[in-house]
Amino acid sequence: MNVVLDTNVLVSGLLSPFSPCAEIVRMLVAGELRLCLDARLLTEYRQVLRRPRFHFDDELVTDLLEHASRSGAIVSGLPLPHPLPDPDDSPFLEVAIAGRAACLVTGNLRHFPAPLTAGMLVLSPSAFLDWYREQAAHS
Repeated sequence: MNVVLDTNVLVSGLLSPFSPCAEIVRMLVAGELRLCLDARLLTEYRQVLRRPRFHFDDELVTDLLEHASRSGAIVSGLPLPHPLPDPDDSPFLEVAIAGRAACLVTGNLRHFPAPLTAGMLVLSPSAFLDWYREQAAHS
């Protein structure tokens, strides 16, 4: 299943090992999920995950990003017809749409108001896990 993960999902997943976000990161590493990416998303992931305040192991970050790049779907997003409240979030929605992702997972739902998402399903990490399990039960 192709998905786009907002950076906050990766950060939370690495900070809180028993959280819904951590489960999503494990699913990504296990190959249950395939990340849709472009250079902008990879750059943001790299910059944020390497911030000193998080104290993430550099090798862990490198391995995670290499795995995401190697197994992910690299796509080219197109500009959105209507801007999002936070322009920094636009690349995530652009990539989700271009990559025909099943959904975009974010901890900041308010940054992606439904009328501006061009029909893309945007879910919180907990809602995504519920939705994912429901999809799996019906397939």
